[in-house]
Amino acid sequence: MVHKHAFEALDRTMNDIFNIETSNRSNIRFGGKVIVLGGDFRQILPVVPNGGRQEIVNASISSSYLWNTCKLLRLTKNMRLTVGSSASDAEEIKQFAKWLLDIGEGNVGGPNDGEASIEIPSDLLINDTSDPISTLIDFVYPSILENYNNQNYFSERAILAPKNEVVHEINDRLLSLFPGEEREYLSSDSLLSGLPNHRLALKVGVPVMLLRNIDQQNGLCNGTRLQVKKMYNRVIEAEIISGGNIGTRTYIPRISLIPSDKKIPFEFQRRQFPLAVCFAMTINKSQGQSLSRVGLYLKQPVFTHGQLYIALSRVKTRQGVKLLILDNDGKPTNKTTNVVYKEVFRDL
Repeated sequence: MVHKHAFEALDRTMNDIFNIETSNRSNIRFGGKVIVLGGDFRQILPVVPNGGRQEIVNASISSSYLWNTCKLLRLTKNMRLTVGSSASDAEEIKQFAKWLLDIGEGNVGGPNDGEASIEIPSDLLINDTSDPISTLIDFVYPSILENYNNQNYFSERAILAPKNEVVHEINDRLLSLFPGEEREYLSSDSLLSGLPNHRLALKVGVPVMLLRNIDQQNGLCNGTRLQVKKMYNRVIEAEIISGGNIGTRTYIPRISLIPSDKKIPFEFQRRQFPLAVCFAMTINKSQGQSLSRVGLYLKQPVFTHGQLYIALSRVKTRQGVKLLILDNDGKPTNKTTNVVYKEVFRDL
């Protein structure tokens, strides 16, 4: 039988070895582990509340002291455009992919030191002057009333806009066209200062987006898109239409939402379904998604680095995207603003 003091001595020895290794690795980046980071500096940079150009660039990893120790590997093939394409489309795909990269790097429209006005090719534009919004909607959601029961109809379609107010405008318009009875859900708020109830209006068949991580293992993450199937008082039954769990039925409960903004001078909770109607979504929310039909509605131009590149590069084909750009008089135009902070590319 081994005496207990032998175990104690062995335990002390192992602790000493662990402490020595930890001490030796304390000055090594990530403790000597290989860390793989993925990203694209043409895309939207870190969001800095109330931050200007310099603050946003400084928050990027290329401005970190760790960047000099990173080894840069470049991915050069646009898989979103090439998967499933035919050999006859190779040249068109190559040209479109190059144009997208030039948009992302600020090489379209002359010198770009932060922002530049660029012209969009005519085949990508909505030019209807009588009712351009309806034309954009018809491009993204053709025959919507005949197809909304199709499981795949909403999964790869979206109208994108830079700001929430424009997104709400499009969502309200499409929701009003949708058949069926509208059901209204009002939030329950607990706070120290008055706040109006938040109204969520839904109909069966409407696409919605999840606004919080609920069950990541089963695909219920912030940004997951679903389609409403049934509406109850305390839960919404929905079917996942994006990600790796497409077709799965799930139940979304009301949850307590607490604002993350530390500048709010009071504490409050809002108890509501963590959902938003998503016929349309902000460009930022579309990041990472692959879509077959995208309508980009630029009632106002993009306002930060990478937004135009993100919106245009969500699609799998050139024929899958149309832009509606309005000038100051509200009329369709072919010119818009591209915002690129070129200093993020300096050390790449």
